[in-house]
Amino acid sequence: MSNEDFNTTLIRSTKTLRPFALHLTKSGSDADDLLQEMVYRALKCRDKLVEDSNMIAWLYTILKNLFINNYRRNKKIKELIDNNDFGTGYFASKNAINEGESNIECLKINTELDKLSGSYSKPLLMYFKGYKYEEIAEDLNLPIGTIKSRIHIARKLMQKKFQNEAKYIN
Repeated sequence: MSNEDFNTTLIRSTKTLRPFALHLTKSGSDADDLLQEMVYRALKCRDKLVEDSNMIAWLYTILKNLFINNYRRNKKIKELIDNNDFGTGYFASKNAINEGESNIECLKINTELDKLSGSYSKPLLMYFKGYKYEEIAEDLNLPIGTIKSRIHIARKLMQKKFQNEAKYIN
């Protein structure tokens, strides 16, 4: 089949396949997206179409498989979101009601960080700013194991200080 014949048949078949896409997706815009992806895949995999085969059936198969794959992907994403209940836990209990309260907490954290020696506070601060272990090690000219150890120790020290403070509050 020549390129021109292939493209002509592909364009004509999208009109034929649209009702099937609508039946699968139940949405006009989703059906159009599915058809567009089908056209892309058909053009990409044109060489896999066997000569003298039914091109419409091949396109139906591509369309159906795309829909199934998208459905499975969306189902997995929904399960992940449902399993990570954002209504409880960290996000629900740690919201600051008042900016003043969070500013005081930040001030306490910064004060405690200043009390740590520089060999512990600097790697910890860099880590929380988003640097990777490798980047911190390179910047401070230390082995990566030392960086990991110092960050771990600094976290534990900070955790102890705030746990002791919480005992006095309660």
